[in-house]
Amino acid sequence: MSGSSDKTYAKSFSDSELRERLTPEQYEITQNAGTERAFTGVYNDTKDSGTYKCIVCDEALFTSDTKYDSGSGWPSFWKPMEGDKVETTEDRSYGMVRTEVNCSSCGAHLGHVFPDGPQPSGERYCMNSAALRLDPEDAS
Repeated sequence: MSGSSDKTYAKSFSDSELRERLTPEQYEITQNAGTERAFTGVYNDTKDSGTYKCIVCDEALFTSDTKYDSGSGWPSFWKPMEGDKVETTEDRSYGMVRTEVNCSSCGAHLGHVFPDGPQPSGERYCMNSAALRLDPEDAS
């Protein structure tokens, strides 16, 4: 399912390069604000330690220390890594108002953030597995 297709994602890479490097699902999600089906993503149930990085540009975004089981069907984190790792914008697609999350480094669509997460942040960064790569060697 595509979301807001009028945006430009992955500002650092050409479309042909992205189509060559990414799977069709990764491309659809990161470039067309798509969403993987709930409970199908490779990282939904993952408990492994490491750093979750952007599949497009390899920027470190989240650590396994902030990942939790939200029951939503997508990998969820209560906060991104320190610094300006992600950007948020209002998303009014599909007749809803949500907050879209993008990689600050390349602009790739990652998922959405909701105000129903655990403390201390109270936020649920609901990410698409296809937009992430877990680096177990880079455990924080």
